[in-house]
Amino acid sequence: MAGRNGRTVRDLRRANRGAVLQRLYFDGPLSRFELGPATGLSSGSVSNVVADLIGDGLVEEAGSVDSDGGRPRTLLRVTPDSGHMIGVDVGETRVRVELFDLTLTELARAERPLEQQRYEVDVIVDHIHAGITEVLTAAGLAPERLLGVGIGVPGIVEHTPDRGAVVHGQTIGWDAVALESLLRSGSPLPDGVPRFIDNGARTLGQAEMWFGAGRGARNALVVLFGSGVGACLVTPEAEHGRAVEWGHLTVRVRGRRCRCGALGCLEAYAGAESLLARWREEGGRAPRDADEETALTAMLAAAYPPDGTAADPVALAVLEETAEYLGAGLSDLINLFQPERILMGGWAGLQLGARFLPAVRKHALSYALRHPAENVTIELGSLGPDAVTVGAAILPLADFFARGGRRPDPDPESPPPAWRRALRERAPH
Repeated sequence: MAGRNGRTVRDLRRANRGAVLQRLYFDGPLSRFELGPATGLSSGSVSNVVADLIGDGLVEEAGSVDSDGGRPRTLLRVTPDSGHMIGVDVGETRVRVELFDLTLTELARAERPLEQQRYEVDVIVDHIHAGITEVLTAAGLAPERLLGVGIGVPGIVEHTPDRGAVVHGQTIGWDAVALESLLRSGSPLPDGVPRFIDNGARTLGQAEMWFGAGRGARNALVVLFGSGVGACLVTPEAEHGRAVEWGHLTVRVRGRRCRCGALGCLEAYAGAESLLARWREEGGRAPRDADEETALTAMLAAAYPPDGTAADPVALAVLEETAEYLGAGLSDLINLFQPERILMGGWAGLQLGARFLPAVRKHALSYALRHPAENVTIELGSLGPDAVTVGAAILPLADFFARGGRRPDPDPESPPPAWRRALRERAPH
């Protein structure tokens, strides 16, 4: 039965369960008494919801605390092993797969290196399948127990009704790749396990906003600085974040050619790939046949020698120029969105780290309008190199909370999705 606002009793119960679960998840352990003010629910509603969640094995007792003049209050927390998620980071140098319990404690991980500039779709799909099998086997977990798999990818992700998630990755040569359909074909997981595919910058932003340096901010930008650059915008209107193709803003007319094919993109100057290319072009001695992470480490050691020897002036000049381009790019974000916080993450951003950030900050604030520049802080992300996989695992977790801690029930009356019909048609008869 639906009420005046169109919400049914089932909707209300789901929302109440979700509210209690989230408060315990982020702020627990909490007592039933504390859950009332934290969720806005009556004491009777809290008792009913908690009993329901305990019965489902999602919540458990976690000791007690003394109360003012009364009986000790029992504390409650989310049961860690009551649900599991997998996060996948399709990065520039590797595919990383991690298995987490419901509290995002890592249980197992697998990594598959990628050859430089090689983004063959079939290889990526095989790496993801093999990684999922490896982490489930290592943890001894049945695939049916997963709440879902989240996958962060480079490029624009389009969610279509007929082919699921489709990736438009111009910089890596992916033209409308129906990744969700491909991942379900030959998957080690049952059809009922949801897959959530999104831009890697958005999953990074999701992780930093939930658990990292973005907590408490209403308006924030989380920047992914890797081979290329991207960003995730978080506002009250887009509280779960929105990927922004920031790397393809034009910063120099008729400038360097970007790997997307255009001229003068920020990514052609500020991404790790272009940074290293400019060092080599200026005569820098990058190690032969090294991957980008190893080469960037060598460049940093040349620019900032740890033993006090003279710095390589070429490496230092390229890094300083990159800091100015990156700062100028951040000033565009400051002027456009007026965030209260900007966080820089991604493997290259973390590797450049605190030594690089002051110069980036100085240039960003000098290029930006004075008022928004005075109200923004620019810092490093706090979750380290696993932030994209953590954020990817948050995608099924957020969906689980939105459903009040209930797994999706397949509707036998509904027609099968298009990706499933396509697989059946392709199967040999």
